[in-house]
Amino acid sequence: MANIREPVLKPVSILSLRPTQMTVGLREVKEKRKRWRKHGSKKKAELLGKHMIPVVVGPDKRNYVIDHHHLARALHEEGEKEVLVSVVADLTMVDSKAFWTVLDNHRWVYPYDARGERCHYKDLPKDIRGLKDDPFRSLAGELRRVGGFAKDTTPFSEFLWADFLRRRMARKAVEDDFSKAIEKALTLGKSQDAIYLPGWCGPADDD
Repeated sequence: MANIREPVLKPVSILSLRPTQMTVGLREVKEKRKRWRKHGSKKKAELLGKHMIPVVVGPDKRNYVIDHHHLARALHEEGEKEVLVSVVADLTMVDSKAFWTVLDNHRWVYPYDARGERCHYKDLPKDIRGLKDDPFRSLAGELRRVGGFAKDTTPFSEFLWADFLRRRMARKAVEDDFSKAIEKALTLGKSQDAIYLPGWCGPADDD
C-alpha cells in the first residue's frame, strides 16, 4: 500500500466520488454554500486548488472520499462539476472483498446512519447526493466552532460528538430551535460525561 498524498492535478467529477460515510449535517452544508457564494470566480478557482478532497483509490479504481464530504456536497449543490483530489492511499491491489475491512481498520469509513446505528458497507451511498441529513452532526460542528470542544485529529471526531449529543437530546428539539440546542450542547459538552470524547475541554476535576 502506498501512502502518497499526491494531488491529482486533473479534475475529477464530484459525482464520481464515493462516500465513506452515510450522513452529513445539511445545516453545515448550507453554511458552506453561503460562504462559497460570497466569492468571485477567481477566488473560487483558488479555493478549489487549495481545498483538495482526500481520497483512497479502491480496487475498482474509484476515488473513495475520506474527508470533506460536506464540502463536496456543498460544491455540487452550488453547481460545481469537478474538484481536485489528493490521494492518501492507493489500494488498487487490495482484494475487493477485503477493501472495506481495510478502510475500517484505518478508520477511513464511518458506516453509521442518522440514528447512530451501524449499517452494512453496501448501504453506503454511491455518490454524495445520497448522504442523508443528521442534525446532530450539524450540532456537533457548530459546537466545535463556538468552543465547545477543540479540533482534533481523531477520525470522525465530530460524529463521535454527534452520537454523544444524540443520546441526550431529542432530534425534534435540535430541528425546532437550533440556538437553544447549542446552549444545551455546550453544557453537556463541558460535563464529565463527555470527558472521553476527542477535543474535550471541560473544567478540570479538582477531586
